[in-house]
Amino acid sequence: MAFAEHEVFIRRDAMAVYTYLIDGMNLPQWREGIRTISLASGAAGTKGAVYQQTISSRSGRLVASDFEITQARPGAEIQFQVISGQARPAGGYYLSTEPEGTRVRFALEFQPKGLMGLMSAMIQRTMKAEVTQLERLRDVLELQAAA
Repeated sequence: MAFAEHEVFIRRDAMAVYTYLIDGMNLPQWREGIRTISLASGAAGTKGAVYQQTISSRSGRLVASDFEITQARPGAEIQFQVISGQARPAGGYYLSTEPEGTRVRFALEFQPKGLMGLMSAMIQRTMKAEVTQLERLRDVLELQAAA
């Protein structure tokens, strides 16, 4: 199984961070590689909402990577499952309130099957690169607060 996580401290309250993260339409503002995204079904930012997105693969071609919000606890946790594409990781954002802001942990896990198991090192590197984009989230949210 491949697993990656990264944690940052954001100088914003937990509900502000949660509200931003739960809206899938905000993803292109802080995650590289997302080419298109739209709400496909369900109510935006709620458990069961499905977002249709295309991302750029390592080879540069566009790949479907739709996801569903599987858990939503305001101010505390958002979990999701990728439901289309070759790789279908599950992941989540876990928020904890601290005196000066919010600690956010982004975790991804994926169980490669079949021939994908032979690519475990590449999958692990890709997942690590995804979770470290959390640094960009911090920059975006702290700039919004300053504006």
